[in-house]
Amino acid sequence: MSVEDQQIQRPPAEARFAAELEALRRDDNAARPPGWALSLEAARRFICGDEAHGISAKFVGDPALVDRCLVTLATSRGLMLIGEPGTAKSLLSELIAAAISGDSTLTIQGGAATTEDQIKYSWNYAMLVADGPTPRALVPAPMLTGMGRGRIVRFEEITRCPLEVQDCLLSLLSERSLAIPELNGPDSMTFARQGFNVIATANTRDRGVNEMSAALKRRFNFETVFPIADFDTEYRLVVDEAARLLRESGVPAAPPRDVMEVLVTTFRELRTGRTESGDAMDRMSTVMSTAEAVSVAHAMGVRAWFLRGGEPEPADIVATMGGAAVKDDAEDLTRLRRYLEQQVPRKRGRVWLALGEARDLLPG
Repeated sequence: MSVEDQQIQRPPAEARFAAELEALRRDDNAARPPGWALSLEAARRFICGDEAHGISAKFVGDPALVDRCLVTLATSRGLMLIGEPGTAKSLLSELIAAAISGDSTLTIQGGAATTEDQIKYSWNYAMLVADGPTPRALVPAPMLTGMGRGRIVRFEEITRCPLEVQDCLLSLLSERSLAIPELNGPDSMTFARQGFNVIATANTRDRGVNEMSAALKRRFNFETVFPIADFDTEYRLVVDEAARLLRESGVPAAPPRDVMEVLVTTFRELRTGRTESGDAMDRMSTVMSTAEAVSVAHAMGVRAWFLRGGEPEPADIVATMGGAAVKDDAEDLTRLRRYLEQQVPRKRGRVWLALGEARDLLPG
């Protein structure tokens, strides 16, 4: 990564892992789908890791899921990643786009204010008024650029877009072409080059906001990204990601192991509504995802270092997790307080004891 990239808070995957992508391209002798920068095998190794060849694992999940995603994108169907918030759908789409196209930046962020112009193309209105509709006045949006260059286009949170905006993808995915009726001649139609496809993401909790039409669903293969089931896997991911974020924030020390174990266990129990011993408990309505656990671990380290010059303590868990646990349901604060008062005292260990004693740090 260049010095300039190091000054960027979050470079795209193709910049962060440029050396790995170059090594994979150099040694990749397997057959590649038309327009792809890597073969399916090399793309999977880039995403899932290959320790023997120095390729880091970037997505913690089922390798078979990655295989299915790559196979889908080698066909004429788009890929739809669905799942709970915080299950790394966006990260997976970014890694896949970087592996296939070497470019993960052709991204559309879905929302209530998203328009067709932000998906297809718009105009430089000064040039449009001066010269009329010409190719020079055209301002390509991600879909037009992706089709013209044969690249993967990422459509984040597609179900947060109005239905009429979503359905502008129908002809693009079916005909693999984009009409520009304002222009004449060959410039009036852009045909998708080999390598073009679409990865869309949607949170299962948002699918009822603007449910996709049946016609659009038929253009996609749906894959569900599940939360991490294994404690050790989730723990390693939270520790590694928190350590990376803390280094970028100027914090030299990662949180202690026992504090991190308690943090991950707390998130898992609040997420599932079941303790380690199997007892039922109140489940949070907020998604206590792995991504949220990483965020809290990052905040703990920043709080401890810049306020006290030391390592995080159990009280920092309570002080920083309120914002992650309580969002749009006020009852979640009560559920969290009840967990600290009723479940935590049953556990053994210094850290658990200190966590329960710090419950008064919760807001409200």
